[in-house]
Amino acid sequence: MSVMRSGRMRLFLIAVLVMLSSVARASDDVTFEASAPNTVVNGESFQLVYTLSNVSGKEPRLPEIDGFEIIAGPFKSASSSVQIINGKMTSEKSTRYTYTLLAQKEGTFTIPPATIVAGREKYQSNALQIKVLPEDKRTEADRGGNQARQQTSNVITADNLFIKAVVSRTNVMEQEAISLTFKLYSRLELVDIQSLKFPDLKNFFVQEIDLPQNQQLQLENYNGRNYHTFVVRQYLLYPQQSGTIRIDPMSCDVIVRLRQQRQVRNFFDDFFDTYQDVKRPLRTSPVNINVSALPQPKPADFSGAVGSFSLSSEVSTTELNAHESMTLTLKIKGSGNMKMIKTPEIDFPQDFETYEPKVTNNFKTTASGVSGTKTIEYLAIPRHDGNFTIPSVSISYYDTKEEKYKTISTDSYNIRVNKGQSSDVQQGTVVSNYTSQEQVQVLASDIRYINTKPLDLRDVPTVFAGSPQFWMMYLVPLLVSCGLLFFFRKQARENADVALMRNRKANKVARKRLKVAETEWKSGNKERFYDEILKALWGYLCDKLSMPLSDLNKENVATELEQHAVPADVIETFIGLLHKCEFEQYAPLTDSRAAMDKIFEETISMISTLEGCIKKK
Repeated sequence: MSVMRSGRMRLFLIAVLVMLSSVARASDDVTFEASAPNTVVNGESFQLVYTLSNVSGKEPRLPEIDGFEIIAGPFKSASSSVQIINGKMTSEKSTRYTYTLLAQKEGTFTIPPATIVAGREKYQSNALQIKVLPEDKRTEADRGGNQARQQTSNVITADNLFIKAVVSRTNVMEQEAISLTFKLYSRLELVDIQSLKFPDLKNFFVQEIDLPQNQQLQLENYNGRNYHTFVVRQYLLYPQQSGTIRIDPMSCDVIVRLRQQRQVRNFFDDFFDTYQDVKRPLRTSPVNINVSALPQPKPADFSGAVGSFSLSSEVSTTELNAHESMTLTLKIKGSGNMKMIKTPEIDFPQDFETYEPKVTNNFKTTASGVSGTKTIEYLAIPRHDGNFTIPSVSISYYDTKEEKYKTISTDSYNIRVNKGQSSDVQQGTVVSNYTSQEQVQVLASDIRYINTKPLDLRDVPTVFAGSPQFWMMYLVPLLVSCGLLFFFRKQARENADVALMRNRKANKVARKRLKVAETEWKSGNKERFYDEILKALWGYLCDKLSMPLSDLNKENVATELEQHAVPADVIETFIGLLHKCEFEQYAPLTDSRAAMDKIFEETISMISTLEGCIKKK
């Protein structure tokens, strides 16, 4: 038995070794990466590390490095790991080559890629860009020697710990983006930042810039001294009015770790230091932004877009049959306040059935502004044959570089519509991915065949003709036929009345949009949640009042609701809800989920109230 067990154990060990060797051969792709600090101080040393993964290699060959001196290295170290996940075994190994470099002069320098030979292959690393800051200016504490510098580093002063509100510019135009950064400067050891209180950025359209979750301290030279900096929060601000706009101070509590002062009693006291965490309240200074008004006169179709943009268009086809669908796509590219660009309204021919356009935003928000593409898709279905023209579309914006208004336009399109087959009309057209549209079909009538089963014939004891039952058999089908004819003709008239159908289905469509908003609320997506809430509110009014979205805005919503017998207090509450949604969408909140829950309930209540208030004119 012992011999059998030992044999099984040897087989098991051989199998494990074979698996490990196969995993090593089937490892991930080879990588060779360089890493170093982004910012260093002139005259100080730092480490440059090259990491070779999943293969063994020779010593790297470094390029000529300007601005730095290699004072040590390379120091070689290796590591490996094996993981088994869901029965799949993977192994990783890496080799690190560490060099110690000394910065020799100020400026921004590039370390070119290094090369290494591994096996029969040659690999190249990435290049690095490093900024070298000047040395600290000598202060009175520096001139007083080491003891004075140590005492200064153990005391919190306005020179070694403060917070600033940094704006990219203080003189801008209306709707022109500026960045606002709240940055902490410290020459002490930071522990935590608490009790953050940010100003109410009124009179600005605000977009918060996402910061890295694992944000690290960065070196920065400020007023001749080098500080470790940390970006607390960063915004893009779009001024909504001209004049001087004040940005109020931001405040917080910063906890730093200080070395405790104590009297040295013996030789060993220097080896056992004690530290204390100290809380210090900090506050930024207010900032004034001077906003210049946009020049007059403004173009008639100017909607507030400021920046630099381009416009292009394309159609899915220029020839099609009647009752077939076509798509016109607009693409707006550029940088600026992209979210202020309104969806253009296209004047399609009257014989074209159109639907609500589908808008796709692909924006990138950085400290320099918002850039990207706004794609708008218009779906149209021609109902008659003939030659038609889709006119050109134009958008006006203010170019901040050339300081003037510009208008960009698309080409017009000539569309040839051929006669469609009758089957196309009967089967209907399926419209997907467009809001508030449903599939319309005409159901075919069933064919009833002759009954071939034997009939059950019986003798009638009395004469049936002329009896009450005889006349009821004629009268009841006649009355039912008249009733059905009246019902179906009424239903056909109502279905042909598009405005009436939109009015009746307004509440149903709004409920569907609120379900989408509820899904975004549960997933914590604040911006998309408020987008869906606003779509539900505006879309409900458009359907209920039988108005196009472009004709309804905050300026005339009160007038339209008053004409439909809506009370003044309900109108005021509705407009206030719109303002609250637009404000909460981009405003920084401490408890955004609670605010989203409250606005969701208010929206449901408002739609229910309007459903009972709006009357047909």
